[in-house]
Amino acid sequence: MIIKSLVINNFRVFRGVHEIDLEPRVLNKHQTKAAPIVLFGGLNGAGKTSILSAVRVALYGRAAFGRGMNAAEYQAQLDALIHKGIGISDNKSSIQLIFSHSLNGVENEYRVTRGWQRGQKDKLVLEQDSTELSSMSYDQCQSFLNELIPPGISDLFFFDGEKIAELAEDDSGEVLQTAVRRLLGIDVAERLRNDLAIFLKRHDAAAMPENIKAQIDKLELQRKDAEQQAVELANKSALCRARIELIGADIAKTENELSSRGGAWAQSREQEKAHQYELDAERKELEKTLRSEIEGNLPFALAPKALQQLLNQLEAEKKSKQVEHFNHELTDFMAELEQKLSFGLSDSFVAIQTIKSCFEERQAAQNNSEVLLDISDREFDQVNAQVNSRASESYQRFDIARKRLEIVEEQIANISINIARAPEQEQLEEQLEQLKKFNSQRTSVIVEFKQTTEEAKRKYREAIDFARKVQKLHDKHKVASTAEASVSNALNTHALLADFSEQLTAVRVKQLETEFIKSYQKLARKEDLKLSARINTQTFDVELIDENQHVINRKGLSAGEKQIYAIAILEALGKTSGKKLPIIIDTPLGRLDSKHRDKLIEHYFPEASHQVIILSTDTEIDESYFGSEYLRDDISHAFEIQFDGKTKSSSLKEGYFWEAHTQQQSANHGQQHKKVGAN
Repeated sequence: MIIKSLVINNFRVFRGVHEIDLEPRVLNKHQTKAAPIVLFGGLNGAGKTSILSAVRVALYGRAAFGRGMNAAEYQAQLDALIHKGIGISDNKSSIQLIFSHSLNGVENEYRVTRGWQRGQKDKLVLEQDSTELSSMSYDQCQSFLNELIPPGISDLFFFDGEKIAELAEDDSGEVLQTAVRRLLGIDVAERLRNDLAIFLKRHDAAAMPENIKAQIDKLELQRKDAEQQAVELANKSALCRARIELIGADIAKTENELSSRGGAWAQSREQEKAHQYELDAERKELEKTLRSEIEGNLPFALAPKALQQLLNQLEAEKKSKQVEHFNHELTDFMAELEQKLSFGLSDSFVAIQTIKSCFEERQAAQNNSEVLLDISDREFDQVNAQVNSRASESYQRFDIARKRLEIVEEQIANISINIARAPEQEQLEEQLEQLKKFNSQRTSVIVEFKQTTEEAKRKYREAIDFARKVQKLHDKHKVASTAEASVSNALNTHALLADFSEQLTAVRVKQLETEFIKSYQKLARKEDLKLSARINTQTFDVELIDENQHVINRKGLSAGEKQIYAIAILEALGKTSGKKLPIIIDTPLGRLDSKHRDKLIEHYFPEASHQVIILSTDTEIDESYFGSEYLRDDISHAFEIQFDGKTKSSSLKEGYFWEAHTQQQSANHGQQHKKVGAN
């Protein structure tokens, strides 16, 4: 197959009609075959992915967007593809794809034209060798295209370089199993076996007793009825899922409106008020604590030097009063002693006078403080305790309360600002009521979705159970005689095909393993060259084996390593199948390091297929790769996609980033040379 041209009209970012020549060209007379690579360069958002999308939509229609999409969803996808740039009022779009394809050894040229208008079903026209296949309906044309290039295969040939790494994470092996069976022809044998099974079942049914036929017919009706109900429930479930998404969008829109009108503040208004009330109560308690400390022992902590002087004065007065009291008692004692000795000897008189003299000298030597305050010992002890103990404790309590009060007052101020920001509840009542309604609707639809999904699963299980019962009746009442040649041949062929499929699968998988290892070692870095691969013939899961025969967890690979792994599988599939299909790669090098990039540029792109369409940014296929050392001899021709910010649309011109830049520099240099010559 070779894609010759693509014509897009008002498709995504492309305004108007753009005809793109995609057929590989022979660069010079010395070449025996065309250079395989057609290169598209564009900055992010310019429209590279639109080229890939156009090819897929042209060929597959609804299937281009994945499985399980209903008609309404498909229509919405098509409407989204119509160009929305400035100055476009024509709400329609179209894609035309021309390609050659060999079918049963005969090569034909096909022209696929798919067009649609906003809100209307797409139209599909298929031409073979310039003759329209008008006898085929839309569905027949689509089936014909699906047979030419099955959608399951196209995913492995028309792919996004960043998303293809998901193949490395497919533990089920479903993607690879589908590709192997279709690309390697194993599915043909499976279809033949199924057709033979239907033939044998019909033959058995013809020879069955009437009562068994009646049972089978009844079970078949029950099976079909269960399947139909299951399909209806599945469709209903899909509608519920779509409604959930729509309601979710409405909720998001309403929440944005609420936010823009201060709804975020309004929703927390009551909480803020409650918090403010708690803080006000705490502030009052703190203020009460501060007043209590101020009225108590706190003042004693405010002037420690003055209070120390006071204590010193009180201590001195206390001692002075003790001395005074002692002197007073001693004076009384001396008077009493003098009186008792006054009638005695002269020696006694001299002793008394001597004692009095010593006492007077002692009194004169004492430095008694002046008593100013004259407090009792109990009062002194109380003041001493207040100054030295209770005052410091009071100050600690006061300081803790003061600091907490500062925090509380700041929080109250902030809450007041938030409350002031919030609009009154009445102003947002409509949006809040709408939001409540949407949430209620979404909850009920989610419940309905779960119920219908479970009911659909139950009906599917019922249908499977009826089918098993039918098969049991067939197996139980098989016709003993198989004398008819057709029946005998069918039975033998059915058994033979089972063995053939098994052996063919084993042989093809072995070839695929060998090709995969060759490709992987060609594209991998040096440190990864010791890896090998093993493919399970039942699950088709690919296991990477290291040099110690340990299985490597593919999910642990980096994004770049996963991409190399996936590309190696794709190349191995292409070589094993022998099918010649074009390869379209969008964002081929985005996740790869420099070593992996060099390997891919040098060993994959030039050899991947007879036609390789690459959609790249200027940082992927850069100036060094575009030059003669790498891809120059393998690039048939190149296009640059240029986005115009004024018209919000893109256009194509032949040439690549640096190629076009070099041509422009040469043109400017020529003009300057002419001007210099004229001067």
